[in-house]
Amino acid sequence: MSERLQPGDPAPDFTLPDADGKEISLSAHRGRKVIVYFYPAALTPGCTKQACDFTDNLDLLAGEGYDVIGVSPDKPEKLAKFREKEDLRVTLVSDPSKAVMEEYGAFGEKKLYGKTVTGVIRSTIVVDEEGKVERALYNVKATGHVAKIIRDLDLAETI
Repeated sequence: MSERLQPGDPAPDFTLPDADGKEISLSAHRGRKVIVYFYPAALTPGCTKQACDFTDNLDLLAGEGYDVIGVSPDKPEKLAKFREKEDLRVTLVSDPSKAVMEEYGAFGEKKLYGKTVTGVIRSTIVVDEEGKVERALYNVKATGHVAKIIRDLDLAETI
């Protein structure tokens, strides 16, 4: 398992295909803050709730200078279905090799229903305009997580 990122660390650059197969690179977002979140599987209840929460708050986040990229091991075709079914507006990218997840410390051993398993660790990394880690949150909850980020970043509440 790879090391978890810490504030001040350089965020590993990546280029991954989005739901349409278009290459998305973290470095293309320099000059804006980026919320990179890692989730286990599209079209599952928790991941759907999290993606919908990010979509519902996307205007607020974008207005405050944040882009949002969701990373999962799903293939682009599944991400496209997820986006269409849930009317998602966040950028979803595919990491089937889990190499980027490993670089970010978002893949490894975790507890699931009391058992230790290896898998995607639901994580959120906030990257600043220069490409450095501003916040690194691991083992986050799907529900209520986006509201917590908005509070932690001192952004205006939408509610």
